[in-house]
Amino acid sequence: MANNKHRGTTLDSFLEEEGVLPRFQARAIKEVIAWQLAKAMRDRNLSQNALAKLMRTSRTQVARVLDPNDGNVTIETLQRAAAVVGRRVELQLV
Repeated sequence: MANNKHRGTTLDSFLEEEGVLPRFQARAIKEVIAWQLAKAMRDRNLSQNALAKLMRTSRTQVARVLDPNDGNVTIETLQRAAAVVGRRVELQLV
């Protein structure tokens, strides 16, 4: 296998070489959090408007939280949204 000319590096290695690995990792984390939050909202039968009212914020802010392309969401906002749906945000350095 090691001599296979069609076998390249791992995706992470490639992204690291290109200097974009942290950006892609951040995007992946945001996508997972948005997906988990949307699922929790469905489980609780909450709309974006209802979540916004419970968070005492705008529906636009909730849409930002649920949009994996929007990188302007604070950890505090994620924590508030998670608390409303009965979850919590856990961060760790590994």
